[in-house]
Amino acid sequence: MDKIKTRFPPSPTGFLHIGSLRTALYNYYFARKHGGAFVLRIEDTDRSRYVEGAVESLLRTLKRMEIDVDEGPFVQSERLEIYRAHAQQLVQAGHAYRCFCSKERLEELRAVQQTAKQPTKYDRACLTLATDEVEARIARGDASVVRMRIPEGETSFEDEVRGRVTIQNKELDDQVLLKADGFPTYHLAVVVDDHLMGITHVIRGEEWISSVPKHILLYQWFGFPLPVFAHLPLILNPDRSKLSKRQGDVSVEDYFEKGFLEEALGNYVSLLGFNPGGDREIYSREELIAAFDLKKLNKSGAVFDVNKLLWMNGQYLKNLPADELALRVRPWLEHGAGDVPEQLLQKVCDVEKTRMSLLSDIRNIIPMYLHQPDISPDLLVWKTADREDALLQLKGVRERMDACDDKTFSTPGLVEETLKRYIEERNLGTGNVLWPLRVALSGAKRSPGPHELAWVLGKEETIRRIDHATSLLA
Repeated sequence: MDKIKTRFPPSPTGFLHIGSLRTALYNYYFARKHGGAFVLRIEDTDRSRYVEGAVESLLRTLKRMEIDVDEGPFVQSERLEIYRAHAQQLVQAGHAYRCFCSKERLEELRAVQQTAKQPTKYDRACLTLATDEVEARIARGDASVVRMRIPEGETSFEDEVRGRVTIQNKELDDQVLLKADGFPTYHLAVVVDDHLMGITHVIRGEEWISSVPKHILLYQWFGFPLPVFAHLPLILNPDRSKLSKRQGDVSVEDYFEKGFLEEALGNYVSLLGFNPGGDREIYSREELIAAFDLKKLNKSGAVFDVNKLLWMNGQYLKNLPADELALRVRPWLEHGAGDVPEQLLQKVCDVEKTRMSLLSDIRNIIPMYLHQPDISPDLLVWKTADREDALLQLKGVRERMDACDDKTFSTPGLVEETLKRYIEERNLGTGNVLWPLRVALSGAKRSPGPHELAWVLGKEETIRRIDHATSLLA
């Protein structure tokens, strides 16, 4: 068998869609697993939908997702002569013909067919034009397109996901292959390019299944060998409608901007329609590549669950070393708190990472460590105690903290041991001591433990915050 080659052929019409990311990942996994090549092709022949900067955005996103390209990017708008030559080859062989129908006539034809509840197809008005007339009109400069001449019968193919698929040719339209502006349509360009670029496996969304018979006819007419086809299930909204902007974010960049990790997003998207086996949810890139198999792809659509993605992102954050997490959250602090000392930021990440779901959470977390938080005096009181007890416990802890050397504050564990000994020596209630201390340091009902807070803040700031809390209770 020839060297396996897959391709990712996005159109530069905006940001990269989540579904397109999954397509890119699956093609990348398949190529890497089999020692093949992954090709990037920019399909920009629909100039009406071209978005300036979309190609650059796409390349940045692929780089962030660590999807390495072996060949390309090839740009279809730079290959127009190749497509025109192939279109002319089909015309000469009688598999395609010139059509001079105006846009207005085609719209009128479509309206009539819709009113009559008939399939909206071209009526082949130009199929029987004499060769002399065609040549004369071309010479005169009349606008024309090249259309496929769909034969009678049926077209079948094997799909790695769906099995045997058969479509009656009468359901197919005489597809435009070459537009009046000289640009090819998707159908001509994709077949020609996949062949010339040596693509062995076409892995793409199921919305292209209905187009495969047209492509197979083109492969046959050109004498090209067929690639292996695998059509991926749709990605769905929670209500099982097709994933769309109306119900939430659909671009990869949307999730970057919210604070999702690239590796978490890649892991989650990879499992939308593919089960590597086992009962795990978290997989490394290497594990996904090793387990990837076209036979493991599901036929039914996969629901995109943002809550599950948030959970997965939290798992990745929790497992990041503090120094790496600090590096990843730093860009989120540039507006307002970008001057946070690195040692402090790493400590904050170390104690807070199990409570984070997004990188962007750091924006709400960091102020507590930089500034004295507002404290409600009533919040300082443990549920089975009173203000007098809270004040007593804070004064006692303050005295013990003041007596500690700097080494005690070198790890959360040493601070915790100190607090435990203090509670045991005086036979105090754990909640009576630790609750007012934690609130004094954080100002919040929910926060890391007081030993972790004291370690991050250090001895001097810990004592200062305890003094502030006692002043509120006095």
